[in-house]
Amino acid sequence: MTRRNLIATAAATTMSAATNYRILDPHVHVYKRDPRFPYWKGNPSHPPDDKSPEMLIELMKANNVAKTVIIQVRHYMFDNSFLLHTLKQYPQYFQGVARVNPENPDAPEHLAELTAAGCRGVRLSPAANASGDWISGPLMKPLFKRCEELKVPMTLLAPVSRMPEIGKLIDQFPDLTIVIDHMADTPVNKPEELEKLIALKRHPKVFVKVSHTWSLSKQPYPWTDAQAHVKRLHETFGPQRLMWATDWPVSLPHATYAQTLAVVRDEMKFLNEDDKMWMLSKTIERVWPFS
Repeated sequence: MTRRNLIATAAATTMSAATNYRILDPHVHVYKRDPRFPYWKGNPSHPPDDKSPEMLIELMKANNVAKTVIIQVRHYMFDNSFLLHTLKQYPQYFQGVARVNPENPDAPEHLAELTAAGCRGVRLSPAANASGDWISGPLMKPLFKRCEELKVPMTLLAPVSRMPEIGKLIDQFPDLTIVIDHMADTPVNKPEELEKLIALKRHPKVFVKVSHTWSLSKQPYPWTDAQAHVKRLHETFGPQRLMWATDWPVSLPHATYAQTLAVVRDEMKFLNEDDKMWMLSKTIERVWPFS
């Protein structure tokens, strides 16, 4: 671990005394090699090691992160069994967002079953190429409607090129809470593309995760070029509709868990303390209330 990483970790462990809110992480993944919960056979390569709930809990404790939202990981695809098992095992730490097959007409019913079992929302991931064109297909309206009826958030991992058609879809569901993951992965060398995401500010129930600064950046920590995206989103959406996230363990090749927190808490100099209270805590509570 570098000296800079050590400083970021030390800062995280002393933070709680200086704030009057609890830090919540709205985007993590967990997986574990366990014969009870086999990985999806359609995945050409399975992860070589575990990133277990227990490992995550230790990181949370070390960084004063009180609770997290587990997003169903692609390694299990549409089998949410391990997610549900984890939620039952550690209800004091986690909420969960499930996956359903968006090309299955029964997806709305599957979502209802998963919600009844304890999940708080669903994630869809339309690709930029033709394989993601289902996002504009006839199966989306029933799924979005059921999500709205269940009063759970719809989380979308989609490239910025998909934002205009996603906007047309959510125009039809004004009461549905929508969360756009990772700033729609807008490239830092195409800042004009961010306007496609900014256009969604017309929907008061659209929220944006300002994660993936580490992934989008062409620079070392604190990823200043990608911070420019966050600044623009802050100026347009306001902190009440923005939330940080680690995306652990996807972040690990680029950043430590502590750095994904420190970049928002310490390095985004355009944020004041009230902004950080919203983005690290209160905005997340608006979407995923924790007891």
